[in-house]
This record gives sequence, structure tokens and C-alpha cells, in this order.
Amino acid sequence: MVGARPGTAAYRRTRAIGTTFLCVPLLYTLLPLAYLVIAATKTQSDLFGTFGFAFGHSMALFSNIHAVFTFENGVFLHWLINTALYSGSASIGTTLISSAAGYAFARFRFIGSRALFALVLGAVMIPQTALTIPIFLLLSQLGLIDTPLAVILPSLVFPLGVYLMRVYIEQAVPQDLIDAARMDGAGELLIFTTIVFPLITPAAATVLLLSFVATWNNYFLPLVVLSRPSLFPVTVGLASWYQAASAGGGSQAIFTLVLTGALVAILPVLATFLCLQRFWQTGLGSGGVK
Repeated sequence: MVGARPGTAAYRRTRAIGTTFLCVPLLYTLLPLAYLVIAATKTQSDLFGTFGFAFGHSMALFSNIHAVFTFENGVFLHWLINTALYSGSASIGTTLISSAAGYAFARFRFIGSRALFALVLGAVMIPQTALTIPIFLLLSQLGLIDTPLAVILPSLVFPLGVYLMRVYIEQAVPQDLIDAARMDGAGELLIFTTIVFPLITPAAATVLLLSFVATWNNYFLPLVVLSRPSLFPVTVGLASWYQAASAGGGSQAIFTLVLTGALVAILPVLATFLCLQRFWQTGLGSGGVK
């Protein structure tokens, strides 16, 4: 009930109903993660001989982690480094490009600006999987197939980031501040780097994280443009391990390695989120005080 006073029966009933509905997406999100954590602690026999959400007869987490980083001459660590390179380069580049493009759309008026921004909004609706084959053909003509740039360059295009930055800049960067800097003789590049960008740090952190997670979890594009295992990101590498474990009736008993590797692979994403969280908190706090 909207407008119910705290402490009343109607207020408590409304909160209980809302909490119940929120528990459904919470369970949907946490159950796969809980299964992954529990499965990473099991041996191969316990993985298939015990209930999925029950721990095995022995704690094999540390032995599984050691096996992940030593299997096939430690190729998993190489995959993690590749993924960090792809994701880090793409997210930093995406943040800079999206910030500059969002600033241009928000504070400059030029011929075709509305049409270009409408094109950006349309690109948000197009799934990347639909563009993978054209991207592959374009990269093959440029001779970039089977190189790190084949993953990094397409990941720099992030229409959602441009949209978010334009909306944020329109609200957070006063036009009077920019005009004052121009009257003082500051150039556009100096205005953007020293005045605009510090004000849009919370939005930039959001775009950085979204781009980092999207590139880190990207599977289809690296699968198409990369063929050498030494260039695989962790998503494609773990998929190749799973295929090896499934082939021939599971002749290679490495299902626990796949699950443990998946658990290790999400830790950098969690660490990135925790590191960038303070920028969001700063942005919320500064926006609540005039």
C-alpha cells in the first residue's frame, strides 16, 4: 500500500510482500553461484555421487585450484592473462570513447547530431552475436584474425556507454561552467580532461565496469576470431576443457577443473566491482547535497 505509515500493519504487510517478490530474483542469481562454490570443493567422484548442493566427503578445493593452474602446463593462467588484457584494454578504451562521445552529444550542436544519436540508440538494440560474422569478414580483410586486436577493437564499440554518458553529462555538468572555462581561454580538450571528466567519474566507473564484464564474459566473438589456444580468453578455454571432458564418454575426468576454473574466473570481476564501488557511493553522496 503506497503511503502507509511505518509501524502500521499495512506497512509491515506491504514490506513482507515486496521482500517475498525480491527473494525470487535473489535466489535465481545466487543458486548457480552457490552450486559453483560447492562443486569446486568436491572430488570427481563426489561431483557425480552426491547431491548438487551438498558438500562431498572431502574438501578438495585447494587441490582443485592447484590442478587448474598446473593442468596442460598451466595454460589456465595464460588464459586469465589474455582475458585481463582484452578486458582491461577494451574497458579503458570504451570509457574514454564513450565519455568523449557523450560529451559531444550533450554539449555540442552540429549537423546530423540527432540522426547520429538515433543511430547510437538503434545500435543498443542490436545483439553482438548478430554482428559477429560481419566483424569476422571485416577483420579478415584487415589481416587481424587470430590476433588480440580481433577481440579488443570490436569491444571498443559500446553504444550503451555513449547513451549513459550523454544522459549523465546533461544532468551533472552545468553549461555555465563550460562557458566560464571557455571565456578564460581553456581549449575543449583541457575543459574535457580537467573539468568535465572529474565530474562524471561515477558514470565513467559504471561504463568501465559494464564494458569490463561484457568483454570478460564474451564467448562467441573470441570463439570465431581466435583459433590458437595461446590466445584464448578464459571463457573459450574452459569451454574447450568441457568439450574434452564430454568427448568419448568423459575419458578425461576434468569436470571439477572446469567448475573450479569458472569459480576462479569470476573473482577478478568481483574484485573490480568492489574497487569501483566507492566511485558510485561518492556520486550518490554528492548528488544528494546541493
